Order: sequence, then C-alpha cells, then structure tokens
Amino acid sequence: MAEIGPAASPVPPARPAGEPVDFACRDGLILKGHFWPARGDAVASVVINPATGVLGRYYHYYAAFLSEEGFDVLTYDYRGIGLSRPPSLKGCGYRWRDWGGQDFDAALRFVDALRPRQPLHVVGHSIGGYLPGLSPQASRIDRMLTMGAQYAYWRDYAARHRMRLFLKWHVAMPALTAIYGYFPGKRLGWLEDLPAGVAHEWSFRRARMELTHPVTERDEVLRRFAAVKAPILAVTMADDEIGTPAAIRRTLDYYRGADITQVLLEPSVYGLETIGHFSLFHSRHAAGFWRDTVRWLRDGINPWPDRVLAEDQPSRLP
Repeated sequence: MAEIGPAASPVPPARPAGEPVDFACRDGLILKGHFWPARGDAVASVVINPATGVLGRYYHYYAAFLSEEGFDVLTYDYRGIGLSRPPSLKGCGYRWRDWGGQDFDAALRFVDALRPRQPLHVVGHSIGGYLPGLSPQASRIDRMLTMGAQYAYWRDYAARHRMRLFLKWHVAMPALTAIYGYFPGKRLGWLEDLPAGVAHEWSFRRARMELTHPVTERDEVLRRFAAVKAPILAVTMADDEIGTPAAIRRTLDYYRGADITQVLLEPSVYGLETIGHFSLFHSRHAAGFWRDTVRWLRDGINPWPDRVLAEDQPSRLP
C-alpha cells in the first residue's frame, strides 16, 4: 500500500486581474492601473485609492467583488509606486500632494470620461481617503467610503503605540530617506519604496495639513476640500493604531461641505480579535465587511447605524 503523506496545503486562489489601463495626469505623467467592468448593468463607477506605499493590486480581490456587484471599478498605482514607478526613485521629485492633486485627479477624470453618465464613488484607504480633497475635480464625486482615512499627524496615533510609530515614521524614515535618496521601505519589509518627497511630507506632517503646502497654495487647498459635497461614510476600526478616531476626525473636518458619518467598529462585529489598519481588504471579509460596504456604495445606507460616533465632537479646525 502506498504511504499516505501529510495533506497538501491548499493552493491560494489566483489574484484576480482586471483590464490593464493607463491614463495621463495634467502634468503629462502616465499612471497605470486596472479597470474592472461591472458584471451586468452598472450601478456606479468606483475609484479605489490605496494607502501610502501599498500596491494597487492589494485591492484587486475587493475590486473583483465590487465588479460582481455591478460596479465599474478602477484600481491604480500612484506615481512612484508599483506599475507607476519610474526606473529610479532618486531625484524624481514626486510628493504626497501630487498623489491627490495630480494622480487621483487623473483617475477621477479617466473614469468620468469612460462612464460619463454614471454616479462616481470613491473608496479611500488611509491616505486614500484624504487625497480626494486635493483634486480640482473633487466636486464630481457622488459618494465616498473611507477606511482609516488620515494624514499621519503623529499626535493622533494610539497612545500606547505613539512613541514606536513616531520613531519609525518620523525619525527612521526621514533619516533613511536622506541616506538613500528615497525611502527603502521594501527592503525593510515595512511597505513599498517611497519617493523622497512623499516620505518627507509624511515624516514632517503638521497638525494643520495645509501648512505643509506653500503659502500661495493654502487657500486653494482648503477651497478644494470644501467643494466636496459627496456624503462620506468614514470607517474607524477600534484597534487601528494609526487611523484612530482623532486622526480620522482631523481629516474629516476639512470636508466642510460634505454630509459625514463616522462609525467605530470593534473587530468583534465580524467575529475577529483583530483587524487593525490594513486587513479590511483581505478576502476573508467578503461575506461580512465587503457585503456591508455595498449597501453604502449602492444605496447610500449606513450598514452600522448603531456604531455612529457622536456628531458633536469638537472640531480641530478654527
């Protein structure tokens, strides 16, 4: 009789693949991503904005899920990241603010031109929920869903993790960036490599985000955020050490013209002990969190009405 060995490990499903696309920013730079046509009649278009240093392909499972639910979806890489990375990051001059004012703006215009008569929604993860306010075309957005959306002001990190995160992102990152000419995040296993301009804007972010912009641009930045009229559902995970309620509120306060709902979810809502800042886009959430997000994206219904944070929280802006 043949000897029976240990059971083979299950083969993970192949990562879904949308249609490769490229599109131009207003400054002429070409970005690359993937487009996921809706299965059947389209309900709306969705642009997925990644977190800092996260590849667009990280969101492919969620994009494929949304396309099955009737959404046309765009995933893409910001300049300096993944498919949109140049041969060398040294001296490329890319900045964090470019990801919103140029890259997201180009993604928004690309999808709007492709599906001009459809509602246009945005799913923003981490910095991806902040960037829409930098686009000159942000008033075109019809609805936003954000997860852990903030712009990394260090005092907003969870108190028991604050010193560790401060040393990592606001001491080690700028020091290593100065040495290498870019941030070697991939070598460290922290995240993807980052252009120096992106790393420095993150490291030296101030409490008021507009103060990181030149004086001549600040009024325009505030005007663009205020021009966003789309309703926003902002998800905060209770165990997110970066996207804390305070960090997310600090970002939301700039969207002064939007109808905002901020919810605080415990991992136990989905039968888990931890979720944190990144794992909501893992495929294990397809039957739970992902299914709930469709209610918001399709119908504008908050699926967590009992988890809404008080609307009378004091604003952090004057």
